[in-house]
Amino acid sequence: MLGNAALLLAVLIGASIPIAAALAIAAFVLGGIYSPLPLYYAASEIFWKVSNEFTLTSVPLFVLLGEILLRAGIAERMYGAVALWLNRLPGGLLHANIGASTLFAATSGSSVATAATIGTVALPEILKRGYNERLFLGSLAAGGTLGILIPPSIHLIIYGMITNTSIPKLYLAGMIPGLVLALLFSAIILIVCLAKPGYDGQPVRATWRQRLMSLIDLVPILLLFLVVVGSIYAGIATPTEAASLGLVFAIILAWWNGKLSLTLLHESFLGAMKATGMIMLIVLASYFLNFVLSAIGLSQQLTGFINGLGLSPVATMVVIIAFFVVLGCFLESLSMLVTMTPLVVPIVVSLGYDPLWFGIVMTILLEVALITPPVGINLYVVQAIRKQGSIQDVIAGSLVFVLSMFALIGLLLAYPEIALWLPQNVSG
Repeated sequence: MLGNAALLLAVLIGASIPIAAALAIAAFVLGGIYSPLPLYYAASEIFWKVSNEFTLTSVPLFVLLGEILLRAGIAERMYGAVALWLNRLPGGLLHANIGASTLFAATSGSSVATAATIGTVALPEILKRGYNERLFLGSLAAGGTLGILIPPSIHLIIYGMITNTSIPKLYLAGMIPGLVLALLFSAIILIVCLAKPGYDGQPVRATWRQRLMSLIDLVPILLLFLVVVGSIYAGIATPTEAASLGLVFAIILAWWNGKLSLTLLHESFLGAMKATGMIMLIVLASYFLNFVLSAIGLSQQLTGFINGLGLSPVATMVVIIAFFVVLGCFLESLSMLVTMTPLVVPIVVSLGYDPLWFGIVMTILLEVALITPPVGINLYVVQAIRKQGSIQDVIAGSLVFVLSMFALIGLLLAYPEIALWLPQNVSG
C-alpha cells in the first residue's frame, strides 16, 4: 500500500498536474481502492474545518505584508544599506544577498516572497559588477529559503497548528538556527570566492559616513520585526494578531515613503490573493489526503515499517532525514509539510525527540526541498525574475548551499540545544 501511494503521487506530479489537484486526486483514488467506506463524504467537513482555523488567518496577512514591502521600495533601500556594510568581504554583494534575505525573512514569513523580493532588487547587479552568475543566482535562491525558518514563518505556523505545538516557542526555536544558517551560507560564499577569485565582482565603494547614513534604511525593517515578533513575546498579540499589526505598520511605512496609492494596494492585494489561494488549496487537499491515509491504515504501516528496522534513535532519524531529502525532490515544500507531519511526528516523538526540535529540523529539510530539482520552487522563482538563460544555472549555483543545510542538521542532531535553548529559557 505504501509503495502504491508513493507511485501514484509520483505519477500525478510527474504528469505536471498542479500540486493541490494531485494530492486531492491521490486521496480520492486511494480511498476508493483501499477503503470499503465512501471516505469522500468527509471531504466537505474537513475542508470547512480547516478553512475555519483562526491560526491560518495569519497566512494571507503575512503574504500581503511582503507584497506591500516590495512595492513600497522598502526592500530596495534595505538591500542598498546591507550592501554598503558587507562590501569588504570576499564576495561583496553575494553576502548582501544573504544578509538582505535574512532581514526580509524576519518580516515576510515566506521563502517565495523573500526570494522574489531580494531577487528583484539584486539581479541587475550581476552584469553591472561582473559577478559569477551561477553563484549569484544560487545565493538568491538559498537566501530566500530563510523565509520559512526565521520568524515569523508561515510554515512554522502550520506545523504548530498540525502538531499542537506552541507557535511562539517554535519562533524562538527557529531564531538561532536561522542566524546560524545565514552565517553558514556566507561561509560557503567566502570559501568559494577565496578559492575562485574571479567569482566575486567589483565591490561597492562606500565611505564610513555613507555606511552610517545608510543605517536609517534598516530602521523600517527592524521596527517591523519588533512590531510583529515583539508583540507576541510581550503578550500583546497572538501570532495571527501580530500579523495584522505588522500589516498595518507596513501600510504606514509605505505612506511614510510616499509610495502608498490605490495602485500599490490593488497590486498588493492581487498578488496576495493569488499566493494565498495556492497555499490554501494545497493545505486543504493535504488535510484530506492525511485523513484518507490514516483511514486506510497507511500511517500505521509507515510507523510499523520504521520501527521494524530495529535501528537506534539516531540512525532512525538519519533514515527519516534521507527520506525527506528524496521526497523533497518530487514534492513541493508546503504540501510535504502538511502531508508528512502527521505521519512522521508521532514516530519522532516515540524515539524520544522533542517535537519543537523536530519542527526546526523538518523546516530545514523543507528548505532543502526549495532549492533541489526538479520541483524546488525557489529555483523557478529566481529564474522567472531573471527572464533569460537556462534554469540549470540557478540549479548549479544553489546546490553548493545545500551543504550548509546538511551541516546545520548535523549540528542540531549533535547539539539539540541550538534550537531548544531559547524557548526553554524564555519560557522559564
